[in-house]
Amino acid sequence: MAILNPYLNFNGSAREAMEFYRDVFGGELNVMTFGDMGSQGGEHEAPADGVMHAQLTSDLGFTLMGADTPPGMGEAGSNGQVSLSGDEGDALRGYFDKLADGGQVTVPIEKQVWGDEFGMCVDRFGVTWLVNISGQQQ
Repeated sequence: MAILNPYLNFNGSAREAMEFYRDVFGGELNVMTFGDMGSQGGEHEAPADGVMHAQLTSDLGFTLMGADTPPGMGEAGSNGQVSLSGDEGDALRGYFDKLADGGQVTVPIEKQVWGDEFGMCVDRFGVTWLVNISGQQQ
């Protein structure tokens, strides 16, 4: 079996972001710093307290990963979006509200022409979230 997981990159805010996502989705968060792997925090190395890898496994079984982008490895950027979808409207609306807190709602959750409810927001860490709540199938 193969599994596809979103992996987000941050410019020094990975720990704060991943703790925020743990508060939103619940579950277990594991964080490994560059220092845990022997980084001394030299001039061209990642800071010892920077996040080398973080993994959040939610109570519902989905996984979100993230890390700080080390110096010289380019800037963390937005080259994608994270999508949440399903038929559990109350849970999905709750996630949307928490993700939008401190961020920006770009599309409020509303009924769409395809029959579902859909909304989009950018969280306080610059990650774009798409939330789709399935409508009743006819």
